[in-house]
Amino acid sequence: MSSHSFDVVVIGAGPGGYVAAIRAAQLGLKTAIIEREHMGGICLNWGCIPTKALLRSSEVFHLMHRAKEFGLSASGISYDLDAVVKRSRAVSKQLNQGVTHLLKKNKVTAFMGAATLTGKEQVEVTTEKGVESLNGKNVILATGARARELPGLEADGDLVWTYKHALTPKRMPKKLLVIGSGAIGIEFASFYNTLGADTTVVEVMDRVLPVEDEEISKFAKKQFEKQGMKIREKAMVKKLDRGNCKVTAYIEQGGKTTTEDFDTVISAVGIVGNVEDLGLEALGVTIDRTHVVTDEYCRTGVDGLFAIGDVAGAPWLAHKASHEGVMVADLIAGEKVHPIKPNSIAGCTYCHPQVASVGLTEAKAKEVGYKVKVGRFPFIGNGKAIALGEPEGMVKTIFDKKTGELLGAHMVGAEVTEMIQGYVIGQQLETTEEDLMHTVFPHPTLSEMMHESVLDAYGRVIHM
Repeated sequence: MSSHSFDVVVIGAGPGGYVAAIRAAQLGLKTAIIEREHMGGICLNWGCIPTKALLRSSEVFHLMHRAKEFGLSASGISYDLDAVVKRSRAVSKQLNQGVTHLLKKNKVTAFMGAATLTGKEQVEVTTEKGVESLNGKNVILATGARARELPGLEADGDLVWTYKHALTPKRMPKKLLVIGSGAIGIEFASFYNTLGADTTVVEVMDRVLPVEDEEISKFAKKQFEKQGMKIREKAMVKKLDRGNCKVTAYIEQGGKTTTEDFDTVISAVGIVGNVEDLGLEALGVTIDRTHVVTDEYCRTGVDGLFAIGDVAGAPWLAHKASHEGVMVADLIAGEKVHPIKPNSIAGCTYCHPQVASVGLTEAKAKEVGYKVKVGRFPFIGNGKAIALGEPEGMVKTIFDKKTGELLGAHMVGAEVTEMIQGYVIGQQLETTEEDLMHTVFPHPTLSEMMHESVLDAYGRVIHM
């Protein structure tokens, strides 16, 4: 067994881990990273990136069917599912290679294998060649999470799929059931529905996209139903009977259980942290419902051991993991750092229409005691949205009535995942309604709706 010493050892090379390793190396720390499967982690290989590539294909397919609206003609419109998937995998491969290159460029030592913490500052890596022993003054856990599997609803890769099967389908579903309407479930429902699958979404909570503002959820649901999706809220899939090329789902809703047949089921009912077989319990790390418990600086309570990203709990977002990775590397190097405020992290869902939000929902703001001013602006009132042929959508902003602080912003419609960052910067800079009102937004852009929504909250809206 060979032995190596490092200032920082990072376990997991997803968007949290590889960013932490690069930043640590930039700061002059001797750094190693351990990855058991793919550089770039789930996000890059089986999550954020390949799903966006698939959704782009379905968006183009959708637009091709609308060619006549734009004065264009297109006939014989079809798709090749294998080619769509092949493009998605090529995008992931390109970025996977990019991460490998960045680690090499920054002189991070990479080990491909499974890691175990064998003691304080001691990490063993089981690789193809044998076992390597690493001494790390600081260890950063960035092991991520995996799909939650409910008893009786486990994936088999044939009739019942997880996100991985849904990203590399062997066939096109004809009648699809999606269990769970969070970001993952609704993105796959949107993709397959657009390509022609008869799609039903079952959500246990009282609305789809349950973490979003209620108005946004309702608006999105209407759009999904217009596209032919069937949405069943406050409903639960109790069991699945698997037969020959079909699954019978037992769906409980309003105290009644009904059955319906599908040829494909996608389970998207949340995630569980990858905390097993790491030796965490022996070190005294606290684990709560599969997630490592940390303080605001990602410290686990065990000296020199940090946890970032999905394994450290919600919000389960790649950009949160990356930012934590940089913060922890800076902290180790003795830099001054600011803890991340969860309310300042935007969430984006790339269904059609897109959904994006940051900060408090209207209900949450009232619940925690704020008196609020709320502004709204519809896409139908925006010139760029009409020119794009995307008149369905809205922007909603929530302010503290007393101070004018921007408490939250919520959007549904075309390109809102790009626009939300304007409000994120606003929150970071502690912007008030006055600052936003005095900002000149370019015309014609979708971003003008962000201005109008603020104006609306204060009775000054122009184009509505």
